[in-house]
Amino acid sequence: QVDLVESGGGSVQVGGSLRLSCTVSKYTVGSLAMGWFRQAPGKEREGVAVIDKDGTTEYARFVKGRFTISRDNALGKNTVYLQMNSLKPEDTAMYYCAATLGQCGENWSADNRYKYWGQGTQVTVSS
Repeated sequence: QVDLVESGGGSVQVGGSLRLSCTVSKYTVGSLAMGWFRQAPGKEREGVAVIDKDGTTEYARFVKGRFTISRDNALGKNTVYLQMNSLKPEDTAMYYCAATLGQCGENWSADNRYKYWGQGTQVTVSS
């Protein structure tokens, strides 16, 4: 069992920034593929970014160049981050951290690739 706890969501104006955190327990982030997903009201959940077990990163086209995923393996950290810049109203959604053991690969944006999920953190971008 991998426990995931997200934080860092909130309300921000268009063009602003937020940094989401996902704190992982019981496994090190370096042993996991870690993804960020989001779901807006009335829409399906969609993959935002992944940092795979080997450290490679991938992004959805709609956030590429604006969002950055990273991880901190240091003792006491064991956290994955999603730095979100140049936020737009369409970025408004509940953001979820997800994890799976091992490498995720090219199907990273399929939510059925992930076994463990956090509770989510709300991001609201207003104009």
